[in-house]
Amino acid sequence: MLVKTYGSAVSGIHATTITIEVDVTAGIKFFLVGLPDNAVKESEQRIRAALQNNGYRIPGKKIIINMAPADIKKEGSSYDLPLAIGILAASGQMKSEIISDYVIMGELSLDGSLHHIKGALPIAIKAREEGFKGIILPKENAREAAIVNDLEVLGVENIKELIDFFNGDSEIEKTEIDTLAEFYSALNNNIPDFSDVKGQENIKRALEIAAAGGHNVIMIGPPGSGKTMLAKRMSGILPPLTLQEALETTKIHSVAGRLSANNTLMTSRPFRSPHHTISDVALVGGGVNPQPGEISLSHNGVLFLDELPEFKRTVLEVMRQPLEDRVVTISRAKSTVDYPASFMLVSSMNPCPCGYYNHPEKDCLCPPGMVQKYLNKISGPLLDRIDLHVEVTPVSFSELSSKEKGESSKDIREKVILSREIQEKRFSASDKTYSNSHMNSKHIQKFCILDSESSDMLKTAMEKLDLSARAYDRILKVSRTIADLAASENIQSQHIAEAIQYRSLDREGWAG
Repeated sequence: MLVKTYGSAVSGIHATTITIEVDVTAGIKFFLVGLPDNAVKESEQRIRAALQNNGYRIPGKKIIINMAPADIKKEGSSYDLPLAIGILAASGQMKSEIISDYVIMGELSLDGSLHHIKGALPIAIKAREEGFKGIILPKENAREAAIVNDLEVLGVENIKELIDFFNGDSEIEKTEIDTLAEFYSALNNNIPDFSDVKGQENIKRALEIAAAGGHNVIMIGPPGSGKTMLAKRMSGILPPLTLQEALETTKIHSVAGRLSANNTLMTSRPFRSPHHTISDVALVGGGVNPQPGEISLSHNGVLFLDELPEFKRTVLEVMRQPLEDRVVTISRAKSTVDYPASFMLVSSMNPCPCGYYNHPEKDCLCPPGMVQKYLNKISGPLLDRIDLHVEVTPVSFSELSSKEKGESSKDIREKVILSREIQEKRFSASDKTYSNSHMNSKHIQKFCILDSESSDMLKTAMEKLDLSARAYDRILKVSRTIADLAASENIQSQHIAEAIQYRSLDREGWAG
């Protein structure tokens, strides 16, 4: 008897429906074809034990299972459940009338219980697209999949529960979530507030500009000056996620297996802060079975790299292309996978190994040339891609002991949102351009027109600082954002002047 069940294969952040054809005929032996990997091949033993422990069995006949399309590699243990259900139905041990209405996924334990799977959200989205009535998966994944509307989501704890459902002996409670209500209820999670930061008003201003235009920023200052504290508050001044951004971000974390049973929809912008010992594969993504890296997990949010020169140079260099293209392409011999990577890079560094170069009170202990050598750990092309270079100075005692509260994240965010609204109108006709940091050369020529005074000022800066063409573009983009924050239609000389001062590391002689 031939029976078809349906599963799903996840590649990147998208799913492909897999048809599992099970044929039980006279003979012996178990055949599993359709490009399965070792984890899928091993499913026979898990299925055999799970069925026996629940009063069923794999029939002693010839079993041929084909996983179509056969040219797509099937990876992981999530196919255990559809394979087991197919075997039971094809051997007449359970009814098969409504099996084809559902996409079924789940990893079996030897006692028949189900384990959490990766990628439940993109699988559910694909199931709805292809017109399936519903999706059946482990209960731990049910809430994650249930944010997809117009799809019946059934979370099961063990295989016996599912067999009884298909036989009509019991019902499985549907998991239902009001996606919009879930999104808005958790939209304002607690995030550290900028009002907790004493002093550093000029740094807050720089980070406000960075958030308003989606610009990358690096903070240079001695230990204890507040660089990390400031960076951790960046998520709180970025505009709230839209529902579309929340879904896209949740898909990436779903594929990476980072969502818990209680998670449904990510409503806060990601803030990722990997340790400096991270490998290039862990940062950019990849592996034998490609997985999203830190730069994709920070999509629509902030990637914070603390002590930038301490990261391996090869690790930093892999970020150059994603910073420009906002997507990561991972190529393997048999497949190519794309992961979104539209993130804000916020980084910090000491000015030298001892940390006290240019300190107003303490002397630098580094030997001659060490400051330049330390800075050279970061390549010029990478620094060019960082729009704002900000010098952070130590906070004085009077500022630390002050009882006066600084500007709150809420107030800063309101200004950032107004600036983003201006940019949204500006780029309404442009595909995939949402903020000033995303402008291409045509946008710059159209929206960054300078008067003669501003043009002369920028020309002088370019010649004196020996800036690259990319740095020229960055200054124009930042000045456009500063003008937007000031609600100015045109870029003025004071906007250019402020943008130029955020190129600290380009100044000749900065590092001695």
